[in-house]
Amino acid sequence: MNVEIDFRSHVPIYLQIIEQIKGQVVVGALRPGDQLATVRQMAADLRVNFNTVARAYRILDEAGFISTQQGRGTYVVEPPDREQIEGLRQASLDGLARTFLTDAARLGVGPSDVDRILGKLLSRWRSTGSPPDDGEEDLRGEGPGPKN
Repeated sequence: MNVEIDFRSHVPIYLQIIEQIKGQVVVGALRPGDQLATVRQMAADLRVNFNTVARAYRILDEAGFISTQQGRGTYVVEPPDREQIEGLRQASLDGLARTFLTDAARLGVGPSDVDRILGKLLSRWRSTGSPPDDGEEDLRGEGPGPKN
């Protein structure tokens, strides 16, 4: 299981953990019966507080994605059905869009600028078949975009 945290993100760490684990279940990278790292191990690996990971695991457990068995570990449970998966995808997309728009507003970018940039990026995605990445020329025509 590969979870990566963006400490610069405005998204709380426990939500990043939840979304990444849910995403791995949805795409089949994590399958029913797979054992997750212990809370302590994941906290150490991610260099975050134990309680942050415990909170994420508790929420995932309550949502039915994982099951924690005292003394045995935490396991992925049977995946949701196709309709639930689509609902999760839509909820994740909605969350990404809301975060993006909130961040854009914090930068002082208005709806018309967002619409213009997204229109160009979506057009490029449709024409190439894959989403633009940071290595491509930026939309101002000034060479590669920023590297993170």
